Amino acid sequence: MEDALTLTIDGTEPLSAASVKAVAAVCDRAEDLARDDRGAGVVTVHVSGAPEGAWTSGLDVMLVTKWERVLRRLERLPMATVAVASGDCGGPALDVLLTTDIRVATPDTRMSVPRDGSATWPGMAAYRLVQQAGVGRIRRAVLFGLPIGAADAVRLGIVDELADDPAAAVAAAAELVAGLAGKEVAIRRQLLFDATTTSFEDVLGPHLAACDRALRGKDVAEESV
Repeated sequence: MEDALTLTIDGTEPLSAASVKAVAAVCDRAEDLARDDRGAGVVTVHVSGAPEGAWTSGLDVMLVTKWERVLRRLERLPMATVAVASGDCGGPALDVLLTTDIRVATPDTRMSVPRDGSATWPGMAAYRLVQQAGVGRIRRAVLFGLPIGAADAVRLGIVDELADDPAAAVAAAAELVAGLAGKEVAIRRQLLFDATTTSFEDVLGPHLAACDRALRGKDVAEESV
């Protein structure tokens, strides 16, 4: 199962249908486990590499649309996700990193929004960077492609921690989510997303519904004792 829930993204490779298929396959596996009520666990993603040269020459909007949709699926999985970043990280690698719940980076990590010739790439990584770090603190990275070093990424909240031993950090992440239900993690994640874009009045209902789910689950557990 561990291999089925592990994904490696090389940002130097052109975005392709194979890239979309690889992410979708991991999502399929995680969603299948959740349907079987075996959604506890972690999807692990290793990201590195950044595009160079005329990297957008083979792209079309249909492929980009499919990529953004599968990223949104990864971002909303009924299972916790952890990313390990190393070295230069841009393009597809940065895209995937920004969708994950827990982010670990080696000290040599450097993140950047790639250029497509005339400007920086206007994909959804720019949106996620602004949502997660704020307009003022991320402006130069989004507008001009200024790289974000590992220490700055932690300061901005884009990365959770730096680690010389990524394997140990992944193990710690798995321990952190041990015993948590994947479906419930997904609900809490959505509540976090909603908090940045939705009014208190509109988001109160979903929060109360989540509380009701938690209380009903507790009642069932007590009855079975």
